Amino acid sequence: MTYQLAAPLLDACVLGIVEMEDVYGYTLTQRVKEIVDISESTLYPVLRRLQKENYLTTYDQPFQGRNRRYYKITKEGMDKLTFYKEEWESYKTKVDTLLGGGLRES
Repeated sequence: MTYQLAAPLLDACVLGIVEMEDVYGYTLTQRVKEIVDISESTLYPVLRRLQKENYLTTYDQPFQGRNRRYYKITKEGMDKLTFYKEEWESYKTKVDTLLGGGLRES
């Protein structure tokens, strides 16, 4: 992708994935990587920060003799995601207007 992904947009992407279903770390990183060129070493600090800010919570689930750490969105995370979605719509509309020639000089 040509464009850089700023931290708030990355947060929104992570929260959006976890909103759909609880997901464990590896699967989450793979879903993000399908859309954005990002390394796991970049994503895990984001997950820890979102936990610290109480937007995500975790729980462990046994799988084939090992535990998987699952991420679950919190009420605060849902509120933050709603905010991000509203901001994204506004931003996207403005950029679409600029790129589509919607602004014209009189």
